[in-house]
Amino acid sequence: MRLVINLILFLIIAALVWLLAQSIREPIAFKNEKDRRERVVIEKLKEIRRAQEAFRDIKGGFAPTFDSLRNVLNRDSFRVVQVFGGPDDPNFKGKITYDTFYLSAKDSITALGISLDDIEFVPFTGRTEQFEIAADTLTYQSTLVNVVEVAVKRKLFMGPYADRRYAKYDRAYNPDSYIKFGNMTAPNLSGNWGEGR
Repeated sequence: MRLVINLILFLIIAALVWLLAQSIREPIAFKNEKDRRERVVIEKLKEIRRAQEAFRDIKGGFAPTFDSLRNVLNRDSFRVVQVFGGPDDPNFKGKITYDTFYLSAKDSITALGISLDDIEFVPFTGRTEQFEIAADTLTYQSTLVNVVEVAVKRKLFMGPYADRRYAKYDRAYNPDSYIKFGNMTAPNLSGNWGEGR
């Protein structure tokens, strides 16, 4: 009888130890995976932001779709104007000259390490989900300005952790919230992930 009671107590203790370990392991696994996935998505958003800035340098505004972003950056060029002479030039002889040349946007984007082939796809989704993109102009402080916003809901890339129940481990976690850069109501290219440009 004593052996049976000891065996039952041992099984109860083992189950409690397992439950305790599980209650510690799950929040750590969630935090590590959340941080890892958000880091990858933020890096992709930074690439898209650099591509949008390159598009703006060529066209004067932002791309409203990923197709237009890709087409312009694959086919167009940056116009570069080189200025020779000027009051700060010690060899200035009173005549300023200009030289204009063009650089391939595709070569520049490739040099930055940006792949235009899959730029619209959200990481961890197997190329099934795309970032939301919007671009327009608006009057801001009596000036017409270009604005852009690129965003994705956390639940699209969080995989098995895209459930509200994980908010018990991180009060700020909301799978329906967005990670994004830009703003459709103000000229701002900052990301909402806690850093500036």
